[in-house]
Amino acid sequence: MSDAADLTLEELRIDLAPRVAAAAIFDGWSDAALVSAASEVGVDPAVARLAYPGGPMDMIAAWIGWIDARMAEAFAPDILAQMPIRERIRALVWFRLESVGGLEEALRRALAIEAMPQNLARSAKLGWSSADAMWRLAGDTATDYNHYTKRAILASIYAATLAVFVGDESEGKAETRAFLDRRIEGVMKFEKAKARLLRDREHFDVMRFLGRLRYPAR
Repeated sequence: MSDAADLTLEELRIDLAPRVAAAAIFDGWSDAALVSAASEVGVDPAVARLAYPGGPMDMIAAWIGWIDARMAEAFAPDILAQMPIRERIRALVWFRLESVGGLEEALRRALAIEAMPQNLARSAKLGWSSADAMWRLAGDTATDYNHYTKRAILASIYAATLAVFVGDESEGKAETRAFLDRRIEGVMKFEKAKARLLRDREHFDVMRFLGRLRYPAR
């Protein structure tokens, strides 16, 4: 970790995030976890608190931001470009899961906090942001309605996979891998069906259709 004196509050917020997450296994997403993380690296707890004025949700958001940053560093565009789109998405999601491996209890507690009614709107924005980061790394450049549907679907898949991951005790998280593969395969089938439908619509002749209604084939 860099010298705290050289960090802005935003930098400190991200830099401390994985240590706060590790402490949250035992102390939850609490002031105690923050103090533990700050003390570990010699940061004044009072300064650390300034980096998370929103309390637990700020700590969780910083952890997610730290994972986003690690993901961007790990996947060079040329590496992903060589993969089929489904493998790009799978690799990105799985990287995020591996980043929280061993921290399942902290993740479980984070998901519980995010599910609180007062946190739902912010949690949805965080999920959308992570989905957007993954799609951008995957090379998505859509600007039409596909931009929104892709992110909404991926955010849903990611959230569901996280829920499986926290309780998965199978060897190598095999159950989570299988769950993720099924969800991605389902999306690929949906995208293919949607593409066929759109092609059919492009070749759809309204006047011919109306003519058939008026003069049905014998």
